Amino acid sequence: MGGVAALARELGHEVEGSDQAVYPPMSTQLEKLGIALRQGYVPGNISADCEQIVVGNALSRGNAAVEQVLDDGRRYTSGAQWLSENLLPGRDTLAVAGTHGKTTTTTILTFLLEVAGRAPGFLIGGVAEDFGVSARVGEGREFVVEADEYDTAFFDKRSKFVHYRPLVAILNNLEYDHADIFPDVAAIQRQFHHLVRTVPRRGRLIVNGEDRRLAEVLAMGCWTPVETFGLDASLLPSAAPSEGHGDRADQRAAAQAAFDWTARLVNEDGSVFVVIHRGVEIGEVRWPLLGRHNVMNALAALAAANAVGVDVSLVLPALAQFRSVKRRLEVIGRAHEVTIYDDFAHHPTAIATTLAGLRAKVGDARIVVAMEPRSNSMRLGAHSEALAPSLDIADEVVFLHRPELAWDANKVVSALRGAGVTVADADALIAAMRARVRSGDHVVFMSNGGFDGAPRRFLAALHEQDER
Repeated sequence: MGGVAALARELGHEVEGSDQAVYPPMSTQLEKLGIALRQGYVPGNISADCEQIVVGNALSRGNAAVEQVLDDGRRYTSGAQWLSENLLPGRDTLAVAGTHGKTTTTTILTFLLEVAGRAPGFLIGGVAEDFGVSARVGEGREFVVEADEYDTAFFDKRSKFVHYRPLVAILNNLEYDHADIFPDVAAIQRQFHHLVRTVPRRGRLIVNGEDRRLAEVLAMGCWTPVETFGLDASLLPSAAPSEGHGDRADQRAAAQAAFDWTARLVNEDGSVFVVIHRGVEIGEVRWPLLGRHNVMNALAALAAANAVGVDVSLVLPALAQFRSVKRRLEVIGRAHEVTIYDDFAHHPTAIATTLAGLRAKVGDARIVVAMEPRSNSMRLGAHSEALAPSLDIADEVVFLHRPELAWDANKVVSALRGAGVTVADADALIAAMRARVRSGDHVVFMSNGGFDGAPRRFLAALHEQDER
């Protein structure tokens, strides 16, 4: 919604907005754009002369502001519909969908198009470091959008991505999430099928070839050319249990044969890899990102850029300067010989892959995690059994168990491989972290919310300790 507000402002509209909890980096971006922010969903925060109200999907019937809008008969729409009507007509839309990696992949793709001179428009679910904003109109033909499967609004229960009608769609992965609106994986697959139905036959589907659930989506119907990406042929949906074993050369050969786009890891942490397109090496990438998952994100973005005519061999070297998105394992500072990261964690798989990439980089150094189960699925307990295994790489975990959490976080902590403790609020979390962290540690704060400013408060506390 912050990105939609930024786009409306760039188009020349006067824009204001309200939210229940306004925090950086989005609040900072909006303030710089001159967009007035008000705290709380109350009718008085909507100006009387407002001509159109864009309602985010966090608001439901019963919300005071929503009820007033309806009672007054005011003009309203959703963010996804506003985008589809005001920005996307006449442009080539590239949509990035998936349970994980949407924001990073959208940002990589936008960066590649920018380097290629395409001047794309974009809407990203985070503030892209290379652009300084989460959205812009753009002067080029392409518009890149992070395509979320979550529902559109209280009055439109379709997934947001069905509004975008993309020419190119990336299907990055598919797992169970959003337990508050989807009863099971099949319900999410049905929404992805609806997205597939909107991609024209002259377009392209860029699909994670390792993902069985995406293969099942395509089996429901596909009318568009498909290109696959992947690293491990043994993970192919059609692979027999005995496949994928043998030496690395055999595995690389199998991957090259199985996927249109694959990579050979030069460094195990994913910071250096060679891109291979249909068996031909395109070039080497050396970049600051870590982890197998980010190599997969890069392959998807490269395939999508290629689909709209970009010579990817020419833009590969630029990835060395790619800076990604705020709050994606973002180093926010170092103090007392401790490195502190802020990460937008929302799902056990994302947690596990992020920590695996960090472990590959830091070796035997200690990793200490501060964890807040903040997403709707997390708070409902949909991922509670998978949380402990996802944190297996961490040496210590401080788990924020707010009183309103509907399940017992102590069960997660007791199942951790490393040491763990639960705390009731952010103040107690910071105190627990200060008692546990020591010189040389890598400290990762994981939450998809504001976390009460805990990452930077902890960094400030360490700086104070240094000054003493």
